[in-house]
Amino acid sequence: MTNAYLRRSLTMAYGLQQDNQVVYQANPNMVQHLKGVKDQIRHICSIHLNRPVKVVTIDGQTFEGIIVSADDRFLYLSVAGQEDQRFLGAPGSFYYYNNVILPLVLFELLVITLML
Repeated sequence: MTNAYLRRSLTMAYGLQQDNQVVYQANPNMVQHLKGVKDQIRHICSIHLNRPVKVVTIDGQTFEGIIVSADDRFLYLSVAGQEDQRFLGAPGSFYYYNNVILPLVLFELLVITLML
């Protein structure tokens, strides 16, 4: 893929003017590599649906939950809600979320560990 081709594609897709200055453009080889990584993660998540996992993100955040879905952009993890933070209802009532579906960006996942 040439830079001119990418520039024309961006111009057509986003309605950019030809004279706009590009301030960042991903290396085409890197784009292909990232697409492969994303597809690999999505496939791994799809074969481990409904399994408990521990996920660590690039930023060092850790989440434990059950994989409920994965698409082109996100891993959806069902995590247990925390009663003191997941309040739902009128003041004085005691309705809480039992589970929360947390979308995690595929590109930010560093480690996914199956929990037994």
